[in-house]
This record gives sequence, C-alpha cells and structure tokens, in this order.
Amino acid sequence: MPAIASIRASALAPIIQELDKRTAKTDVLLAGHGILRAQLSDPYAVVPIARYLAAFEEAAVVVRDPFLGAELGVSIKPADLGPMGMLFSMTSTIEAAFKRLCRSMAALQGASHSSVSCEDETLIWSYGITDTSLSPRRQDSEFTLATTCHLVRQCFSSSWRPLEVHFEHGAPRDPKPLERIFQAPLLFGQSTNRLVMDLAGARRVYRKEDPALASVLERHISDLLVATEAPTTYSERVLALIAIHLGFTNITLATISKELGIPPRTLQRRLADEGTSIRKLVQDYRKSLLRRHNTAHGGNRSRLAQALGYADSTALWRAEKRWEEGD
Repeated sequence: MPAIASIRASALAPIIQELDKRTAKTDVLLAGHGILRAQLSDPYAVVPIARYLAAFEEAAVVVRDPFLGAELGVSIKPADLGPMGMLFSMTSTIEAAFKRLCRSMAALQGASHSSVSCEDETLIWSYGITDTSLSPRRQDSEFTLATTCHLVRQCFSSSWRPLEVHFEHGAPRDPKPLERIFQAPLLFGQSTNRLVMDLAGARRVYRKEDPALASVLERHISDLLVATEAPTTYSERVLALIAIHLGFTNITLATISKELGIPPRTLQRRLADEGTSIRKLVQDYRKSLLRRHNTAHGGNRSRLAQALGYADSTALWRAEKRWEEGD
C-alpha cells in the first residue's frame, strides 16, 4: 500500500499561532481533524495532508477571514521554515533559491509538485497538491505563494514583484487583498499555482554563498526526506509534470520524457506497462480539473478552456463531447 500523503506538523505552527490570537477554539478545531498541538514540537512529526488542508480551510471560517492563508504568508520569516528557509535566504540568486526550494519541498510535504522552468524571458515556479480529490485547498495555495513572495522580498529585494501570479482556484468576490499582497496581475482558475518572474532579474547575483553552511543545511533537509513520500510509478511522475505545465506549455511524449531524462519510447513502454499513456493521463487530469473548476469560473468558458490547455471554448466543448461518447 502506498504511504499516506503527509506534511510536517511544524508547517501548522504559524496557523496555530494566529488562531491562538483570534480564537479560544484552536485545540478544539485541531482535535476535530485528528491533530494534536504536542506534535508541533517534533520536527520529524507528520500529519496526513488531507487533515492539514481541512484544518486550514476551517480555520479561515472560524476567524471569518477568507484571506487567512495569504495574510499568514506575509508574516513568515526564513527561520520559520527551518533549514529550507535558511537555505533559501543564503542563496546567491532568486533562480537558484527557487531551484533549491523545489528540491527541499518534498522534505516538508508529500502529494505535491514544485517545479522551476524557463519560458522565453520568464522564470516560472509552479506549486500545487497533485491529488485533485484533496479539495478545497485555497488557503494552502494562497499561503504558499504569499510566503514565497515574502521570502524573496526579505532575502533579495523589498521592491521585488512577480510578473504574474496564477491560482488554481476561482477568483474571490473581492481580490483586492490579494492584489495588495502580491502587487502583480492575478489570474484565477489556472491549471496550477504559479509565480511568473523576470528571468534576468532572477539571475542577478545578490550575495556570495557560504558553501560549507549550504552543505550542512542540505544534509539536514536530506535527513528530513526520509518520512515523506515520492511518486513511485511513471504515471505518478508524469501526472506531477502535467499538473505543472497544463495550460502553460505543450504537453507531449517528447517534452515529458525530456524532463524525466528518459527516451520517449522507454517512457511510452513504461506507461503502457502501467495500463496508460500520455494522452490518457492528460485527458483524465483535464476531466478531474473540469469537475473541480466548472463552477468556479462564473460561466467563463474561455478562461476554463485556457486553464485546461485548449485553444478556445469550442475546442473544450468538442473534447467534452468526445468524453461523453466514451473516447
């Protein structure tokens, strides 16, 4: 049986601290999701990620603040994230910091993807929970992207702004609080969460690193990786890449096999052995996103089509008809 997707219990610490300020019901809320405050003191303790997401969503309801996650994100300091945050803070460039963040993310939580890619003159960092059944997760998405933006401003430049911010969830009734936090154009209903950055700025050297300290921190992060899960099948690895790139770059056997570092025919055989293919995995993922997003776009079929990687709403309509006919 695969391991249950988990997250470090310490990731809940800032949420709990804020809840303690706003309500006397913190322990009751945690207990309702099978989480104990005592777990937070153990850096190796983990909780099921489904419980974390549900507790975070309920916390926003309890304190009557739909922007709880984003607001918490701008209060996070590098030290709050342990070795991962400290490593981010000492890195020489923003691009290198995000690459390290991707490698470190698995030490914090499972069932997630985190990836850096370059498109034209932009650097794109993508993040999301890969299991589409784990929903809602708006608070986690906004918390993670706000935290990351805030880290860049603390560690590199206080005036830094992304070019765009993408969210997988639908737009809130009033997005102004998020606009104030991110100071960038916001796109909602996307296939995953992303920060789009200027590539030249991301490659600017801000400091000289201490290689000895970096080595110690990376070793600590490697030790933390033991208790978290990683994709074990080719299908899971491909799905993680689909979640990152859908609606943003072209997904083909060639592009996916290049990212995985294996020949296209080998990947095709491995997927066939698992009873699937690139085409089927993309189609299944689109179906799962469509079910989740259908009511989140206010009837805007063009935006939904874009998020699912279709040229327009007509192409999406044709795809839906094929699905209904059993293609």
